[in-house]
Amino acid sequence: MRWLPIIFLALSQGALAETLSGTVVSVVDGDTLTIQDAGKRRHRVRLAEIDAPERQQAFYAQSGQSLYRLCFKKAAQVEWQAKDENQRYVGQVTCAGVDANAEQVRRGMAWVSPKFTKPGSPLYELETHARLRGIGLWADPKARPPWEWRTRKPAP
Repeated sequence: MRWLPIIFLALSQGALAETLSGTVVSVVDGDTLTIQDAGKRRHRVRLAEIDAPERQQAFYAQSGQSLYRLCFKKAAQVEWQAKDENQRYVGQVTCAGVDANAEQVRRGMAWVSPKFTKPGSPLYELETHARLRGIGLWADPKARPPWEWRTRKPAP
């Protein structure tokens, strides 16, 4: 009987997630893509818990190309729970059976976003592995996370 509240909590959290399915029809950058569903509706999707380099940052193009190779023209599923300020769905993206969020981090093509990722997430281990081996953006010893880069001050 004491397990009942735990089971209820687990089921209620899972019930909050919704699923989008379709085919990836475009890749905007290293953490954003567009899915077209069976009804031909297009949905902009932001990969949750990660942050890829911004335009004008090193590895911006490579990060986008990596996501393109992972997902473009492939069947995709998005487990999402919210939309961001730009009305993009934010969620876990699986393309042709591959966890795109984790794969971008494993390839060194995105940072784990500490603001949106729980401590203990396996994404941190993937990021550490890439960083220690100098994979992808971690080849640059001055790699700066996008959330810091966006708040940079212009030169005087």
